Amino acid sequence: MVNFKSRKDFAALRLHEKNAYLQEVADAFQVDAGEEPILLSKAALSRLRRFYSRRSFADLKLEEMPDGIMRDALVRMAEAIHGKELKKVLCAEMPATREEAPDGEPARQARGVEGEVIPPGRIIRLAPDDDAQLDFFVPQVHDAPLKDEMNLMDIAPFALSKVRRDGVIRYELKDSIITIEGGAESGLATSYDYDIFLSMVSYLAEEVRRFRIEESKGRRPSLPPPTYRPSATQILRFCRRGTGGKQYLALESALDRLQATRIKITNLSGGKRRETQSFPLIGRYTVISRTGQDHVDLVEIDVPKWVYDGVVQPDGKPTILTLNPDYFLIAQPIARFLYRLARKAAGSDTAHYTLEDLHYRSGSSLTPAKFRRKVEEIVERSQTEPLPDYDLTLTSGKRGPVLHMTRRVNERIEA
Repeated sequence: MVNFKSRKDFAALRLHEKNAYLQEVADAFQVDAGEEPILLSKAALSRLRRFYSRRSFADLKLEEMPDGIMRDALVRMAEAIHGKELKKVLCAEMPATREEAPDGEPARQARGVEGEVIPPGRIIRLAPDDDAQLDFFVPQVHDAPLKDEMNLMDIAPFALSKVRRDGVIRYELKDSIITIEGGAESGLATSYDYDIFLSMVSYLAEEVRRFRIEESKGRRPSLPPPTYRPSATQILRFCRRGTGGKQYLALESALDRLQATRIKITNLSGGKRRETQSFPLIGRYTVISRTGQDHVDLVEIDVPKWVYDGVVQPDGKPTILTLNPDYFLIAQPIARFLYRLARKAAGSDTAHYTLEDLHYRSGSSLTPAKFRRKVEEIVERSQTEPLPDYDLTLTSGKRGPVLHMTRRVNERIEA
């Protein structure tokens, strides 16, 4: 029986030591299965190194591997590394059982952004089969990192729901009062609608990066225009979604909710109100062309002035932060909220919040007791299905449970 190294011990190994250790583990499992040992390929070793450090089945990219001895060996090793997690891979292809919806909605099958069935309790979904971000706008996705508006990361600027939610969400923080209000016909934008906002900000940030490079070479480039003109396929792939018919149908409704959702911020100073600003998540949008099935094909979105100024012409530093692209694979809205908050508050270190404070900042319609159970489930699940970048732990505090969000030391990605 193999005694697996801890993540910390594994991370301390050099690259060749990691490869040698993983090969030893693979040999042991092949022998245990009554089969001849196999030599792991360079690609298989790379996937296993990431999997060992992060415990995410998405890192194995099993959908890209043909059936055979190599795939079987990786599956056996992954199954043993964290128990019964292989069941989640299989469950991804099977209908989910009925469960309570993420934000206290009536019980139904849990479904993700594309209408795909997500197994109960899962917090990280598998990447789509055609997970090809590389043809977004630039040669490699790493050239256009995922960006979020930093000023909105202390709270959830969207409904933590996978179905329509009406009403107003109000946050009274130490330095500001923030109100999120949806449209009368469309309702509030959801955490999945917000993915389109993220793609817009990320595209704009990449255009600014290119502008700065050209400027540094002594050229006179034009500033990026305040418009975002992607195809529906580009949006879906950047957001790591499938490209089936349901996804295209849902896209236009998402744009409606984003345009109708307004954020109102009143800055406070010494307890007194100062400046108040009100702005939409996206500006006017126009469907430039449609497919033969009447799906959205090409769309043009006006970038709101508050977004454009924050990214292109900031008074100081740009008001954006880079997110892990695996953020798009987080399947539960509350888990998405926790990741964004961790990215802003913990950064490269650690941060902690009471569950009472988290419940307030989330804007969740769940009761405090149900919200607590949901966070406890996410923390427990994250031990084998970790969120990108951050480890979650719960401790007891004077005002109740406290959630600690700690930056994980990730393995350096080798070419």
